[in-house]
Amino acid sequence: MSKWTRDELKVAFSLYCQMPYGKMHHRNPEIIRVAKLINRTPSALAMKLVNFASIDPTITSTGRKGLGNASALDKEIWDEFNANWEKLALESRLILQTIQGEVVNEDVEDLSPMNYFGATRKAQVEVRIKQAFFRKAVLSSYEGQCCMTRLSDERLLLASHIVPWSLDEQNRLNPRNGLCLSALHDRAFDKGLITVESNFRIRVSSAISSLADNEFAMAALLSLDGKMILTPSKFPPSAEFLDYHNQHIFLG
Repeated sequence: MSKWTRDELKVAFSLYCQMPYGKMHHRNPEIIRVAKLINRTPSALAMKLVNFASIDPTITSTGRKGLGNASALDKEIWDEFNANWEKLALESRLILQTIQGEVVNEDVEDLSPMNYFGATRKAQVEVRIKQAFFRKAVLSSYEGQCCMTRLSDERLLLASHIVPWSLDEQNRLNPRNGLCLSALHDRAFDKGLITVESNFRIRVSSAISSLADNEFAMAALLSLDGKMILTPSKFPPSAEFLDYHNQHIFLG
């Protein structure tokens, strides 16, 4: 088999970012689908994902080694796109479209027909692609569970930005700027009613202490104070981003 090209590796790394570590095997339907698009075998693509795992510090710090034979180009791709997540999301999708004529569908399914023309539609499609990448990367890091409650129904889960989307353009798609939260906890986090410290401990704001007599609020929010979030398998939240949320958003 020929050597992997940069374009193939971009697609593989994008898939690595969006897939739970435990599902990186040749029987995974998504690996089979993407392997066919880039004309690689599912086994070869699964092996490449595990190669990326071997240079992921979050993976290796837990004693998991991956295959340990990542190439120099693998490492180059890793370094390049860890500093430019938007580029990875857009280029990897464009490569798939160019190679096999894959049509973007799930990312734009709810766009209004009136916006389907010219630059406006193109811009909205790009936003959908970026949003889909961030969501999949964050949810896969937490194995599809809310990091505070372990809720595992993806219909009720959101990829929550730690530093808001509008405030840090460079890290909008950085998976380490995300937490997997239920819709309720996403809202509470966004409004500063709940936060996560740099040691991954949850803190609940005294601003909602008046809800202590409410059974639902006690079970869903107040009881979380002092507990630890679920440790992600990849892309743990950055201490720098968590500190920002604590200092500038949390109603301590």
